[in-house]
Amino acid sequence: MLIILLSLTLVIWIAATIDALIGFRKLDSLEKAEVAGQEPLISVIVAARNEEEHILQSIRTQLNQTYKNTEWILVNDRSDDGTGKVMESLERLDSRIKVIHIDSLPEGWLGKNHALHKGYQGATGNLILFTDADVMYHPEAFSKAVGYFQKHVLDHLTAAPNLSAKPFWLKAFVAFFLFGFSYYKRPWLGNNPRSKTGVGIGAFNMVTRAAYEKVGTHEYIKMRPDDDLQLGMLVKRMGLKQRIVTAMTLIEVEWYQSLSDALAGLEKNTFAGLHYRISMVLFSVFGVFVSQVVPFFTLFSNNQAVAILSAVNLVFLAFLYVMVTKKMTRFSPWLFLVLPFTALLFIFSILRASYLTFKRGGIIWRGTKYTLAELRKNTLR
Repeated sequence: MLIILLSLTLVIWIAATIDALIGFRKLDSLEKAEVAGQEPLISVIVAARNEEEHILQSIRTQLNQTYKNTEWILVNDRSDDGTGKVMESLERLDSRIKVIHIDSLPEGWLGKNHALHKGYQGATGNLILFTDADVMYHPEAFSKAVGYFQKHVLDHLTAAPNLSAKPFWLKAFVAFFLFGFSYYKRPWLGNNPRSKTGVGIGAFNMVTRAAYEKVGTHEYIKMRPDDDLQLGMLVKRMGLKQRIVTAMTLIEVEWYQSLSDALAGLEKNTFAGLHYRISMVLFSVFGVFVSQVVPFFTLFSNNQAVAILSAVNLVFLAFLYVMVTKKMTRFSPWLFLVLPFTALLFIFSILRASYLTFKRGGIIWRGTKYTLAELRKNTLR
């Protein structure tokens, strides 16, 4: 049985490695893009709930952009800290900033999705950028993004930022998460016009107003915790033109400050990514354990066939991990050495998120509870 499982995982890693090798060739770096020749109005929409600690620095990096034809719609989503006051101080600082305060959440909406939709309703630009309140920007980020957008005549552009992390185990966990996201979601398919697979990243989702309205706006995905990904998927399903790029030195976000924060943060969308199905949870846990934990331990098996298969599995696993890490992060590829432990942490995060979702009868996201029945009912058709 072990030989069969290792043989199957080896086939998977060989296929995934070939797929990534081909896919990464089509994944451009935004740093290499030319700055915009023309400057259409960008409406930057930032939804924030209790982001007093981060939003001031984030918006300041945006106000420092070389791209000037920009307006900001800052949406205060029922914050009970000083977020609203910070937004208002920014509004007084720059006439291009408009602040919207939300005091209540309509039934059937996730808070962030409702806030982003409200921001869209208050925007006037034909180019919309959805971004988060903790994202930091290099001064040329907007201009290069619009230049790339115009050159490739796009409907949607999403950019993978540098996800920074300080504690060692948080770095290892984030690197593993990006590794898993890459081989599971295959984000490079967003650049393949023949593929219906799309991708979207919350730190940077730039879309034309026409395309956003065509896919149904955030109203169509109003109960999806992974709204950023779903927006990109809808764009591709509609046959619109999409590109994903990396922006390792142009866009940066400290995703989480600690490992415990990361585990808590994944509570909201882990189960959603598995379509709220126990069968998918069990399949994922089994798959990760067999393919990314077992080979490290069976490498020392007395059975020569098992040991050889384990070694070859690890060679392809290491090659793929290093390739993804170098392309999608600024972390050291040597983090591969602790991969079995981060894989176990990831398994724990899946089980934890699924258990808590069932125990609570839903998810609690930024102080608001959304029932599992609501979430399942509003899963995309």
